[in-house]
Amino acid sequence: MRRWLALALLLLGAAAQAQQLLPANGVLLVAKPSLTDANFSQTVVLVTQTEDGGTVGVIVNRPTELKLSQFLSAEFPTGNYREPIFFGGPVMRQALVSLFRSETAPAAPAFHILKDVYLTMHPDNIERLLKDAGARYRIYAGFSGWLPRQLESEMMRDSWYFLPADESRIFREKTEGLWEELVELALRLGPRVRR
Repeated sequence: MRRWLALALLLLGAAAQAQQLLPANGVLLVAKPSLTDANFSQTVVLVTQTEDGGTVGVIVNRPTELKLSQFLSAEFPTGNYREPIFFGGPVMRQALVSLFRSETAPAAPAFHILKDVYLTMHPDNIERLLKDAGARYRIYAGFSGWLPRQLESEMMRDSWYFLPADESRIFREKTEGLWEELVELALRLGPRVRR
């Protein structure tokens, strides 16, 4: 697990060195065309490694028709959020997860993904984002997760390409075609992104 993440972070090159206080801890997993698991077929998953060696993330290219009112009670200020809710993954599908930009570290727990980009399930972070009309964030229903060594096993079965994560891709307005573009990019880049 650490080996693939270390290799992926090396692909970030200068971008990883430009991180302010924390190094980037996020990569994109791009499902290979041969991956037929219904949860992950034709997906792009932004993942980060947890301190215990597990991996968590969200699928960035599966918008849904779900509404915030299906997840939050009326006292939450949901009017500022106008984007679709995305399917984040098969784990805890009723839980809300947010991927967001913040120039300062959030007060409540969150995973640092890229410079000024965090992933959180904490209700305090999500409520703060919902109240801020200028916040840049996405909301996901559920998340993707792998136990330590589980994702490494999938990599050995040749299920994923991995590419550096960047803000323009993870917050891309229209996600249609993203998977196809990244598969093509992975094939152009060659063997270093194939495992």
